[in-house]
Amino acid sequence: MPLVAAAVCPHPPLIVPELAGAAAPELADLRAACAAAVTALYAVGVRTVVLVGSGEHTAELEPPYQGSFTPWGLPRTVRLGPGEGAGGLPLSLLVGAWLVDRVGPPTPTAWRMVSVAPDEPVDRCAAVGAGLVEAGRAADEPWALLVLGDGSACHGPKAPGYDDPRAGAYDEGVARALAGADVDALLGLDPVVSAELKAAGRAAWQVLAGAVRTAGGDWHGELRHHTQPYGVGYLVASWTRTAGRVR
Repeated sequence: MPLVAAAVCPHPPLIVPELAGAAAPELADLRAACAAAVTALYAVGVRTVVLVGSGEHTAELEPPYQGSFTPWGLPRTVRLGPGEGAGGLPLSLLVGAWLVDRVGPPTPTAWRMVSVAPDEPVDRCAAVGAGLVEAGRAADEPWALLVLGDGSACHGPKAPGYDDPRAGAYDEGVARALAGADVDALLGLDPVVSAELKAAGRAAWQVLAGAVRTAGGDWHGELRHHTQPYGVGYLVASWTRTAGRVR
């Protein structure tokens, strides 16, 4: 069955209200946009969601999908799907798990998780996405991607990566690509420049692009949110397959 939808969300730990504390209201719009993007996946009838985010290594993770925000100061465990164990998720997938757990699927949903190394070359990222599509053809139901990644962390002198005048144009380009479901633009992101701008989402976005290119068909993009609080670019988007041949 085909890949039919994707959601793109950032993964700052402060998106969790209990971690943000008094600053929680500042990210209320971001939380709402992420919730809407995740909800939109279920609206098109998917029963399997594959979470993709930056991690130490490129690999598909094995269940149980469990992690904790304890390293960020919140003793809270998040788990997707059945099973219990020590677990351990990279921040990107931990936040992704929190997002889908917060929304709550309307029907039983199967989960998969894929981590992608931040320095993975473009062609390898695209190949990971293509492999997900090939594997998805064996499924009995349509499936979707939830892609976790931040934009540049160099928006201003107080940003985590300090100030880089290229950050604004970089994130604007990503925003246009997400709004237009522009696969070529995402695949055109330079890994070196992305690393210099501390754009944590580059590799995961290119997995998305590789998956959509392999799936084929016509896609509609919607940019739901684009801000730079705390000097980091946060982008939320929805992609939906509208028509065309499935490869």
